[in-house]
Amino acid sequence: MTRPLLLCLGVALPAFGFWSTATFAQELAPRAYWPTPEGTNVLVVGYQYSRGDIVADPSLPIVGEETGINFAQVSYQRTLSLFGRTTNLQFNLPYTWGSTEGLVEGEFRRRHISAMADARVRLSVNLRGAPTMDADGFRALRAKPRTIVGTSLLVQAPTGGYEPDKLINAGTNRWAVKPALGVIWPVRPTWLLEFELGAWFYSDNDNFQQRTRKQDPILSSEFHLVKRFRPGFWASLDLNYYVGGRTTVDQVEQSDLQRNSRIGATVVFPFNERHAIRVAISTGIATESGGDFESFSLNYAYLWQ
Repeated sequence: MTRPLLLCLGVALPAFGFWSTATFAQELAPRAYWPTPEGTNVLVVGYQYSRGDIVADPSLPIVGEETGINFAQVSYQRTLSLFGRTTNLQFNLPYTWGSTEGLVEGEFRRRHISAMADARVRLSVNLRGAPTMDADGFRALRAKPRTIVGTSLLVQAPTGGYEPDKLINAGTNRWAVKPALGVIWPVRPTWLLEFELGAWFYSDNDNFQQRTRKQDPILSSEFHLVKRFRPGFWASLDLNYYVGGRTTVDQVEQSDLQRNSRIGATVVFPFNERHAIRVAISTGIATESGGDFESFSLNYAYLWQ
């Protein structure tokens, strides 16, 4: 294994957050646009637990909702060259299980879920600052970071478990896409400031309790302050803000506009050259509709070329 691959450890880990189909606008994914050498492969296996107000649809008639939900996922990423620019292609397959309870029209209800959640594919391409590079090029970039600008497209497919007669489901029974633009500014050689601006767009769910559910786009932003300690070992302070997502059910507009924010922290620690562990925590700090929950995740990554 070359030394630059060790330097990559942990870089690609956060590009897929562990968010359920219910909370994908609330992601906190530091280092999603940091490049790796061409030909780098990353396999990620992980777990996340979240508890609190994690309602799959804020328009649902649930009062006093409380959810404890688990997520397991397998992700794969490969670094490619596209028109001479560093490009990452990622695939993510999640599984979720847990329980939700609350009052529905004054009656206490509990729903247990154990099913596959919606799969994702993400393509990110560097626009400035990180052309396709080999090990030496990556070493030079890490020693002297420069401003990096990238763009990405995330597609979420309706592959998760879905029962149309149930209020809570693992899947969403609709497509969702998120185009985004990300920037990395080196404050100092070992300090990076990252920003992403994106928007989620949704197709209609035409089998929502025998009705049609539509959702407005959600504008999302993320901010990350990253500190690099040594090759592959880094930590970040994470913050996001998102607004939008009001739903309409059979042409009746719901009172569920989301205007929320979360804060969290991430640490990635490499070991035995090809391996890394990522730990992340987060909590809601401003919640107008849903999103008031705490979350903990643990990922393991294996890298090779």
